[in-house]
Amino acid sequence: MESTKDLDRLMLSKVIIAEMFKVQKGETVAITADADSDRKTVEALANAATELGGFPLILWIPKGRGDGQIGVQDWPARSLTAALCEVDVWIELTTTVMLYSEIWETAMNKNKKLRYLVIGGSSVESMKRVFTGFDIKVLGKLLSQILEMTKKANTIRITSPNGTDVSYDIDLNFAFDIDDGDYSQPIFGTAPGYVNVVPKLGSMNGRIVFDVLMNVDVLNNDNHVEFVMKDGEIHEVLGNKEAEKFKDYLASFDDPNMYKISHNMFGLNPGIRKLSGEIVEDERIWGGVDFGFGHTSPIDMPPHGQVAKSHFDGVVAKTSIYLDEVQIVDDGNVCHPDLKKLADEILGQYV
Repeated sequence: MESTKDLDRLMLSKVIIAEMFKVQKGETVAITADADSDRKTVEALANAATELGGFPLILWIPKGRGDGQIGVQDWPARSLTAALCEVDVWIELTTTVMLYSEIWETAMNKNKKLRYLVIGGSSVESMKRVFTGFDIKVLGKLLSQILEMTKKANTIRITSPNGTDVSYDIDLNFAFDIDDGDYSQPIFGTAPGYVNVVPKLGSMNGRIVFDVLMNVDVLNNDNHVEFVMKDGEIHEVLGNKEAEKFKDYLASFDDPNMYKISHNMFGLNPGIRKLSGEIVEDERIWGGVDFGFGHTSPIDMPPHGQVAKSHFDGVVAKTSIYLDEVQIVDDGNVCHPDLKKLADEILGQYV
């Protein structure tokens, strides 16, 4: 029922604006949206900012032809950049996102007070699962502990019953970060519930078999796409007709960096227990992982980043994760004794 969805929008907007961003009186809250964005969600977020004494700035822009830099030719880039360099909060609800474009890179670099969150074209139902129902502090403790364990390892290995078996080395000069839902300080924020690692350049080898992959249809059907990774790059794309479709998608960019690994996320959002087909949600599935490819910001891969025309992600569910020889996740379940108590505490909220 639409009335129920309206109540969910109201609840979500209050959680995001008041509890997560902690918007203060006089702060400017920019909300970017395009033709396919949910107008009622945009308005609910704007109203929530107004109620706290903030100034909402809604920026409706054309839908880009793709995410990141490839979409810039469809957007009023100069005006957008100027505005976003001055706001306090930026929530991105565009269905093709500016994340990793020159607009985003400039705003993140120049606007040192900016608290940014990318939501993309997520549905209200998905946002409810992703953003509500958990204790931010407890989730933060769990993610922070896993982050510190990860930084002490040399090699990360990820396997799954679907055939995934891939490993890579870490580089302490690159980004290690979490998102627990606290956007009250300057941040490059994404939806809560993950630990993110930028692999050492040229180190990823093995096989990734996707349960979800952007731009192809592999969820809950017989379609099959897998990557053979060699020295940090996609060496082969294997599978059936969807694999051929994806090969064409990659080739269309005419950009070798689109074949390179960008980041790896351990999914640990307690409200996400099954795949939905909505990428922002699926990237955070409990006990799964996300692999991102293409553009990598200098923020995450200093000093120059990995410049590419766009960025895409794929998800593997029910993984086993090893930090060197230490296993922290087993078939989608947090298993390390130093982590299990916190994991059980936060999962208990969903029983």
